[in-house]
Amino acid sequence: MTSPSPSPVSPVGQRPTRVRVDLDALTHNLHALRAHAGVPLMAVVKANAYGHGLVRVGLHLQAQGVEQLGVAFLEEGVALRRAGVHVPILVMGGIFGPQAAELIRNDLEITVSSIDKLRQVEAAAEALGRKATIHLKIDTGMERIGVHSYHAGGFIEAALASRGCVIKGVYSHLACADDPDSPMTARQLERFLEACAHFTRLGAPMPVRHLANSGGVLHFPQTHLDLVRPGIALYGVLPDPASRPTVDLRPALSLVSQVVYFKVVPAGHPVSYGATWAPAVDTRLVTIPIGYGDGYPRALSSRGDVLVRGQRRPIVGRICMDQFMADLGPDGTAYNEDAVVLIGGQDGQWIRCEDVAQAAGTIPYEILVGLNGRLPREYVGGDAALAASLAGAG
Repeated sequence: MTSPSPSPVSPVGQRPTRVRVDLDALTHNLHALRAHAGVPLMAVVKANAYGHGLVRVGLHLQAQGVEQLGVAFLEEGVALRRAGVHVPILVMGGIFGPQAAELIRNDLEITVSSIDKLRQVEAAAEALGRKATIHLKIDTGMERIGVHSYHAGGFIEAALASRGCVIKGVYSHLACADDPDSPMTARQLERFLEACAHFTRLGAPMPVRHLANSGGVLHFPQTHLDLVRPGIALYGVLPDPASRPTVDLRPALSLVSQVVYFKVVPAGHPVSYGATWAPAVDTRLVTIPIGYGDGYPRALSSRGDVLVRGQRRPIVGRICMDQFMADLGPDGTAYNEDAVVLIGGQDGQWIRCEDVAQAAGTIPYEILVGLNGRLPREYVGGDAALAASLAGAG
């Protein structure tokens, strides 16, 4: 069917499928998490701010007074600096020696995860005639990067003796805090505090201790210490089905599109690649212009749902690279250009990111960060002056 009047989902000439980010929801979550934790907050914006847009989110959080940002890689930190973000930024991933100088030049705080890494950062700082700001990484149970907590004494002593490095923080990462009933978090906290005690033993001031990720913030107040590092919770999404909504969080991201085609499919006629699904009776299908080429999971084939005219409609057949089909049933109605919601709300009905992850057999993190650069980002709320200046720069 052809719509009698175009939907307001997108301006003419722009792709109708887009990620919509509510910056006011992000502001609400920032303040709610900070108030709940009672300590300063490092907002984790790695992986394109969990799909929400690295630069736009970083600038917005800076305008909201966030104390610190956290990224995974050098390139993310450099992108934020070039965009005008001046708040402290910690690069949390493991670094290569040749990156040390670039980290220092861009005033990025560095994760030092071994004595060898410490020496590489020291050498770069000495060559530049500058001091490097570092955070020491202690492994309390992830076995990813960092010095084992039971070997932390010599590591901390070496860092304190460094002439080229200033220790700002010491941290570890919780492996099981998404589950409020896991005993692992208590063991990790104990190991971390034992490692931090070396600063007192050596007569040195205690750096900023940070341990709590989203799960830690939500479930384990004893892990809040001096600073918390929420990631996915900052964007209004719970990290795990076992997680409890102990903080009032608002989803910041919606994924929206429009109907691009409508047709009646006779009973028994298979739909999409592989002919894996066919209707039992004559039915009405709509085609939605988004697919796994945008990061929308193929695993949702014949498993996921979308909202059309305020009703859940099942995805049928295999999701294609650029399109997929949804079943309106024998009596359903939709027009070309009708709004479709893949993540978010419509007419009082909701499909949460958590729902999409469960249907796809994965975790909400993977859904969010998988939404790639082919999808335009649209921002609502926030600072109108900042938005206007960014639009002008683009």
